[in-house]
Amino acid sequence: MAKKQKQQPGGTPATVTLTTTGTPHTIHAYDHDPSHPSYGEEAAEAMGVSPERVFKTLVADVDGALTVAVVPVAGSLDLKALAAAVGGKRATMADPALAERTTGYVRGGISPLGQRKKLPTVLDASAATHPTICVSAGRRGLEVELSPTDLAHLTDATLAPIGRA
Repeated sequence: MAKKQKQQPGGTPATVTLTTTGTPHTIHAYDHDPSHPSYGEEAAEAMGVSPERVFKTLVADVDGALTVAVVPVAGSLDLKALAAAVGGKRATMADPALAERTTGYVRGGISPLGQRKKLPTVLDASAATHPTICVSAGRRGLEVELSPTDLAHLTDATLAPIGRA
């Protein structure tokens, strides 16, 4: 059984962040199917959006420090490239329970926005080729569409080629 995430008045911490900062965005809600093999691909299919424009939020451990990677759901994360992007030597995927505790979100619903603890964030450079991208809005079945520039600004993200096709 999935853990319930505390909802902020007016939405998730991600949507509250977008609203309070006045950032232009569009919310996309869909019925999440727990049996779907990929949260990101499910989101792209449900919204009718190209998987290259839907980005997943992953939490990695880079030399002992948690780091957020935002990459297209159509590919995977290049851990070596992520480590290099933040000046580290080695990256591994973070323990899922630690990622959930640190961000305040459940796996499959981790948003780069409104996290409990602000972590260094790297956004795949391919995001800059799209006028808007979609990322989790803080729970499974809820996505937010916004400009990659706004996402990078709100998360203090570094843009770097960290995704693999």
